[in-house]
Amino acid sequence: MSIGILIADDQALVRRGFRMILEIEPDFAVLGDAVDGDDAIAQARLLQPDIVLMDVRMPGTDGIEATRRILADPAIGDGTRVVMLTTFDMDQYVYDALGAGASGFLLKDVEPELLVTGIRSVHAGESLLAPSVTRRVIAAFLQRAPVTADSTGRISRLTPREQQILRLLARGLTNAEIARALFVSETTVKTHVGRVLAKLELRDRVHAVIYAYEHGVAEPTAEVPRTRPPR
Repeated sequence: MSIGILIADDQALVRRGFRMILEIEPDFAVLGDAVDGDDAIAQARLLQPDIVLMDVRMPGTDGIEATRRILADPAIGDGTRVVMLTTFDMDQYVYDALGAGASGFLLKDVEPELLVTGIRSVHAGESLLAPSVTRRVIAAFLQRAPVTADSTGRISRLTPREQQILRLLARGLTNAEIARALFVSETTVKTHVGRVLAKLELRDRVHAVIYAYEHGVAEPTAEVPRTRPPR
């Protein structure tokens, strides 16, 4: 099945450039484009995309507010994920975008191969934040908001192994890195991650990171555990 993509950017050349890159891929279908945040919301309702490439800075309703509305709109499918695009690598944009529900963050000058890989990763439930960026996000969230109790009781739904997986996700580890740390297969890790997201009722692993630190499941100084000594 094709991955349906909506491109939202106020610059026609940017929209056209991304379209040219994405339409080459056999598993991508560019469903349409939008010129501002309000247009993006309307197009998302109409087209029901899997991925929205959303510019941060647009006239009128900006990309962050449009992201918030799209992901909260019951008329738009739960499977829609947003990847934010910007020309500026500014932490404030990263924090606000993630707070709005975005699943990733890319600079507009990203290499085409990384853009394509990133879209596939987000569609598969992965994140577009490198571990270094994840650590910055963690630090910022800890400074901006105190740890709060898990009033929903969702964390209690997790098994000890799933809580361990959540703590490793919070450190920004990939599935492969978690598999090596726990001496299990990547398939096993993927299964556990899926269960963690389902039980916590979270969209993707980026928001699992935020959830873990907001609710004190993980600490930024925690070391990666090893369940048995390496041979």
